[in-house]
Amino acid sequence: QVQLVESGGGLVQAGGSLRLSCAASGHGFSTYAMAWFRQASGKEREFVATIRGSGLGSSNYADSAKGRFTISRDNAKNTMYLQMNSLRPEDTAVYYCAARADIMYFTTPGAYPVWGQGTQVTVSS
Repeated sequence: QVQLVESGGGLVQAGGSLRLSCAASGHGFSTYAMAWFRQASGKEREFVATIRGSGLGSSNYADSAKGRFTISRDNAKNTMYLQMNSLRPEDTAVYYCAARADIMYFTTPGAYPVWGQGTQVTVSS
C-alpha cells in the first residue's frame, strides 16, 4: 500500500495559479487510481479530480474544476499533480490526495482507503 504526502499549497490572489503535488511511497503507484479532494472550513470533503491508473490516464473533474484545474501523474516519479489556474476565493480549502488500488476511479471519498495529510490553499480576493 502506498503512503501519500501533499505539497504546494499556499496563499495566492484570486486569478492566480498553484500546482499541488502528491508524492507516493511504497509499491504499485502506477496501478492506483488517484484523486484530489478538498474540504473547506465547516463543509464536507468534496471531489475535485481523479485520474486512472495503469497507464490509462483518463481523468474526471468536478464541475467547479473543469476548465481551470488539470490533474496529471508521473509514474516514473511516483507523483500526482493538480495544476490550478484562475483560482477563486471559493477554492480556499485543505486539499487532500487519495489513492485506491484499482484501475477504475471514483468520485466519492469513501472509495479511497489511502489519504495524505492535506495541504492548505488560500485564495484572497
